[in-house]
Amino acid sequence: MLKKAFPDTPRRCHSTIDSAGASRDNQQRMARIVLENLSRIFKGPKGDAVRAVHNVSLNIEDKEFLVLVGPSGCGKSTTLRMIAGLEEVSPGTIFIDEKIGNDIVPQGRDVALVVQNYSLYLHITVYYNMAFGLKLRKHSYAEIQRRGHEAAEILDITPLLGRLPKALSGGQRQRVAVGRAIVRQPKAFLFDEPLSNLDAQMRVQMRMEIARLHRRLGATMVYVTHDQVEAMTLGDRIAVMRDGVIQQVADPIQTYHHPANVFVAGFIGAPPMNFFRGTLCGDGAGLYFAAEGPGGPGFKLKLPSDHATRLASSLDRPVIFGLRPEDVKVSASGPDRRQAGGPGADSDFVLPATVELVEPLGSETIFHLTTGAHAFVSRVGPAERLEPGQTVQVTFDPAQFRFFDAVTERAIA
Repeated sequence: MLKKAFPDTPRRCHSTIDSAGASRDNQQRMARIVLENLSRIFKGPKGDAVRAVHNVSLNIEDKEFLVLVGPSGCGKSTTLRMIAGLEEVSPGTIFIDEKIGNDIVPQGRDVALVVQNYSLYLHITVYYNMAFGLKLRKHSYAEIQRRGHEAAEILDITPLLGRLPKALSGGQRQRVAVGRAIVRQPKAFLFDEPLSNLDAQMRVQMRMEIARLHRRLGATMVYVTHDQVEAMTLGDRIAVMRDGVIQQVADPIQTYHHPANVFVAGFIGAPPMNFFRGTLCGDGAGLYFAAEGPGGPGFKLKLPSDHATRLASSLDRPVIFGLRPEDVKVSASGPDRRQAGGPGADSDFVLPATVELVEPLGSETIFHLTTGAHAFVSRVGPAERLEPGQTVQVTFDPAQFRFFDAVTERAIA
C-alpha cells in the first residue's frame, strides 16, 4: 500500500518547469517514431485475409504533434495500437528512438497510451490512480510524490487529488487519465480518441488542455481522431487515412487548401468541398470547364490563365472541379445584376442559382443552392439574408479553383 502522499494542502513538486515548457526530467526522453511499410492483416470470419492497415510509411519527428484522422474503420486506431505494441505487425517495421520496436513488449516501449475509456480504478483516489503504475515499477515514495504533484499542477487537478473518480466530471476524469500518462515521463504519448465521451463544450476545453500540455512538455504525441476539427486545431501535421492507406500527410492549412485527392478534399472541411464533374475544353478565347449534369450539359466556367497553363495537358479529359463553400459568394439577383457570360471583369465566374435551404448558424450562414442539375453549398457571413426559392447570383473565386483527375481522383491543379 502506498503511503498517503497528499496533505490537506498538497506540497509543490520538487522539480520545476523551465521557460521552454518542458520538465527537466523529460527533456532527454522524447522520441522519433518511424513506421516503414507497416501493415496489419486480420483473419476474416471465413478465414480470408482482412487488411486493416496497408503499407503505411510515416516519420513522426521528435516533439511533433501528429494527428491520424479518418472515418471509422480506416485503420488509424490499429496503427496507433501497433506503435503501442498492442497489435501484431504483419508485416512492417516500427522504430522508436532509432530502435526496432516490433519485438519489444508494450511495457518496454516507454510510450504512454490514453484511450477513450478513462480506465480509472474507482475505489482509489485520483492521486493513487496516477501513482499506482509508478509503484508497480518500484519508484521511490519521494519520486512518486514528486511526479504526482508535478502532473497535478500541469493539469490543474491538485485540489482533486483526494477525490474518488466517481466524484469527478468527465473532463476531470480525462485529465486524471492524462496525468497517469504524464507521471510515467514516457518517450511518446499516444492518444486514441480521448475526447469522444465528452460533450461539445468539454471537448473544446480539453482540446485546449492537450494543446497546452504539448507546448509545456515539448513531447512527441500521436493523436487519433475521426473529428476533423480536432485534427486541424491540434496537429503540427495531420495524416489522413482511408481504408488502411495514408492519403496525405501535411500541415493542416496545406491539407485544407491543397488536398491530395478528392477524398481528402471532401473529408477535411465542414461543409465539405463542392464537386462538379465535367470536361476541360478550349477555344480561341481560352480554356473552359464544362460541367455535366445528370440530364445533360450544365454550366461553363472560363479558367484563369494560370490554371489554363497547368491544365493544358488535360484538355478534353474528364475532370472533377472542386471549390470550398467559403469561395462561393452569394448576392441577391436583380435586373441590374450581371448574367453569366455577360460583360464585366469577373463575369466568367458568375452563375445564376436558386436557394434551396438556409442554415443560419449565428456567426455564419450556410446556403444550399442549385444551378440547373447541380447542387452546391455556400458559406457566407451572417449579414446576408436570403429566402428559400429566391434566385441569386453566385460568384466562384477563380483563385481557389481545384481540379482532380476523374479516374484516379488525384489533384492535378
